[in-house]
Amino acid sequence: MTTVFTDLGGTLLDYNTYSWEAARPALEQLRCRGIPCVLVTSKTRAEVEYWRNLMENSDPVIVENGAAVFIPKGYFPFAVPAAIGRGNFEVLEWGKPYGVLIAALEETSRSARCRVLGFHQMTAQAVSIACSMPLDQNVLAMQREYDEPFLIVEPARTNALLSELEARGQHWTEGGRFHHVCGPHDKALAAKTVKHWFDQLHEHVTTIGFGDALNEAALLEAIDVPIVVRSRFSSAPRTAYRMPY
Repeated sequence: MTTVFTDLGGTLLDYNTYSWEAARPALEQLRCRGIPCVLVTSKTRAEVEYWRNLMENSDPVIVENGAAVFIPKGYFPFAVPAAIGRGNFEVLEWGKPYGVLIAALEETSRSARCRVLGFHQMTAQAVSIACSMPLDQNVLAMQREYDEPFLIVEPARTNALLSELEARGQHWTEGGRFHHVCGPHDKALAAKTVKHWFDQLHEHVTTIGFGDALNEAALLEAIDVPIVVRSRFSSAPRTAYRMPY
């Protein structure tokens, strides 16, 4: 049994155009062969639902850098431990509340004397420009629940800011366009949890993972066959497997 875990932006979706047409044949082959394709992303639940519907994906999804897993109800023939029902999904959460993260980022920014610009301070139009994303999708991107993306306005103070975040017990990661402040979770923890559920159904599950940015490093280290999608737009994690982008 094989299970695929893949990032969205810069991996399954083109970094600039957000097109997934190049990946369509591979996704169709996975679907025909009954191989699950778990989307693992920094994007919000609202964004992922948009892409899942377009791609006709019906597998579990991991959102906001591993903050939560959304499992379609009835997907597994057993109850998912600690999951809560939410609409058509069972949800397992590790993320901190969004308001707590915003407050921590603002306090740390002042303490480290490093100005930042978080999503909560930006208009949908500004996010659209920063992400090169259509405005309607940016509205979905701003519906955050567990993770706050932010731009560092004073790059020379980056190390001071990140060190201060860590000193305050906060967690951060770096994506293709933004840094993120988040809870005590990452994509690897969520992916391992999902793999454990698949292991209960099959004797042995081989995982294949795709990612392009530093916030995929932990995920790819937890995958049996990690593949880095190299991009000139983001710093790629180091791993044994690479493929050209």
